[in-house]
Amino acid sequence: MLKLAIYAGTFDPLTFGHLDLIDRSAEIFEDLIIAVADSTPKETLFDTDERIEMVKTVVQGYKNVKVEKFGGLLIEYARQKSSKLLIRGLRAYSDFEYEFQMALTNRKMAPEIETLFMMPKEIHSYVSSSAVRQVATLGGDTSQFVPASVQERLVLKLNRQVK
Repeated sequence: MLKLAIYAGTFDPLTFGHLDLIDRSAEIFEDLIIAVADSTPKETLFDTDERIEMVKTVVQGYKNVKVEKFGGLLIEYARQKSSKLLIRGLRAYSDFEYEFQMALTNRKMAPEIETLFMMPKEIHSYVSSSAVRQVATLGGDTSQFVPASVQERLVLKLNRQVK
């Protein structure tokens, strides 16, 4: 039986879709690590420490969830943590193609590590971090897409950038 799972991503910012997967994963596994990517090809709005702090704030009520930074290959991080399971979220078919390629690549390099695909609840299936960033950057209200603490950080961050 698998006791530890890793849910990795940039979480820039964390959305209700991410939180839905965290909530359900925390119910399934004894321990869950939210691994926040330190280096990413994506241009992020928040730096790594800010993203970690946002995630920690949102998950502070979970007794079995830890938030950590990781860099490099996710499978190497999973090996360091002795985890045999990676959780990946799928919102739409377009996510599947990329995630399927990554899962097969990871399996080739680390056959002992499995990838579990999870879909968020339908109400969150269309929400992406990039869409949230775009709405927020253009002055829109993102409170229906992200937790209140994340919404506050978005407003603060974008107000700082405007000045």
